[in-house]
Amino acid sequence: MTRLIILTAILLSLHACGEQQPGETLRFDIVIENGLVLDGSGSDAIETDVFIHAGEIVRIDELDVIAASNQVEIGRRIDADGRIVAPGFIDVHSHGDPLQTPDFENFLAQGVTTITLGQDGSSPASENLSEWMNEVEAQGIGVNLAMFVGHGTLRELSGIGRDPVPSPEQLQRMLEMLEHNLEVSFGMSAGLEYNPGLNAAETELLALAEVVGRHDRVIMSHMRNEDDDAIEASLAELLAQGEYARVHVAHMKSVYGRGAARAEELLALMQEARDRGYQITADVYPYNASYTGIGIVFPVWAKTQEQFDEALPARREELAEYLRNRVNLRNGPDATLLGTDPYTGKTLADLVQEMNMPFEDILIDIIGPQGASGAYFVMNDELQSRLLEDAYVGVSSDGSPSGFHPRGHGTFAKIIEEYVVKRESLALSEAVRKMTSFAADILGITDRGRVEVGQAADLIVFDPAAVRARATYPEPHELASGFELVLVNGEIAFKDGTGQPQRNGAVLRP
Repeated sequence: MTRLIILTAILLSLHACGEQQPGETLRFDIVIENGLVLDGSGSDAIETDVFIHAGEIVRIDELDVIAASNQVEIGRRIDADGRIVAPGFIDVHSHGDPLQTPDFENFLAQGVTTITLGQDGSSPASENLSEWMNEVEAQGIGVNLAMFVGHGTLRELSGIGRDPVPSPEQLQRMLEMLEHNLEVSFGMSAGLEYNPGLNAAETELLALAEVVGRHDRVIMSHMRNEDDDAIEASLAELLAQGEYARVHVAHMKSVYGRGAARAEELLALMQEARDRGYQITADVYPYNASYTGIGIVFPVWAKTQEQFDEALPARREELAEYLRNRVNLRNGPDATLLGTDPYTGKTLADLVQEMNMPFEDILIDIIGPQGASGAYFVMNDELQSRLLEDAYVGVSSDGSPSGFHPRGHGTFAKIIEEYVVKRESLALSEAVRKMTSFAADILGITDRGRVEVGQAADLIVFDPAAVRARATYPEPHELASGFELVLVNGEIAFKDGTGQPQRNGAVLRP
């Protein structure tokens, strides 16, 4: 009797996993055959076929084997012809407005099937995030979307703004909004280098972390200071929050730090924390220039227009000296490439020549702290590349459809083209793991990121040798090439360099 029960359980289990019984007529919407499947786990590729029905992966097997003992009906057969079949990539830190640019073709073209929004402490200004998500869902979206609640947005909505010490009532209101919105989002994002988040003290951040931890969500942090001489302190602040919740370093970098040895020191700090029981991960993008508002070079007391206007009459010389030193420390005016009209494509050094003015005066009198965004060439390739190689560091673009930086159109293609094929510093299976299952685990997404039975059919087909990140700093909006087929929820979303008209993405909820 015991053996019969065990046998019955095994047969039921196999059937639940798509292993139908011989003689049945098996129906599939799509079969991707003759491919080399990388399942996202980091394991080597295997030759097999992937069967899709109703938007899910329902079987992974060889078509010839199945057809030998079953009738098989297939809606569409896709011949991968020896190419890689992998899970769609997941961008753990991205930007954009799905109500304005819902197609997100820039991501699809580089194999990304899931993006995250609400980053750097800024999410839609709604006390009920699910209402905004419903609006996105109703309009349609080209990729899957995982949302974060922005800490800075919570400060604004609760009336705290830039006040460093919220009242007990304001703090309680912020915690209640966070609690409510974590029901439909994957964590809380922080932008501690930006207003209003930069005003937050440790007690506030720890109180928020307790709420995030209770929901088993992640804190995605743009840390307080990414300068090389301050990054240890920034990591320590984040790890204090890690007492309560999983923590993640967004777009990790060491501004003006240099060398692989420096990367080893930072990685060792995070590994020591993991050894003590903390759950800390990070991501990087494969470019040595960051991209953000020009306010990044202004002092804390002059970052907003209001602060700037108030400080300028009495502190102009102090401000000019600060800007001069700050920009020079960040590799000088040649290393700031502006991405906002009428300065698009020009460096601060170019403006110095055009206007015959010192760059600090241009920043004060012409641009101001809110007047432009730009790319800042402040990172060291050797250091950043070593960070990328670490097993606990994943990949993000920190990009958008419109930002004047190639990362929004090229990040995931560049990982394959540069680090897998050219440098051979990452195995393809490991690069795919970083961009799929590892990313899903960071976010807490359980139904994507792997080629497994029961997972959503977010799949890509590509030849690694053909992948190209075509976006450049002068031409940042060139679509990547080489990802021949991209499926989102079992439907073709991008094929042979062209996005499909229908939007197959889903607004994900934990």
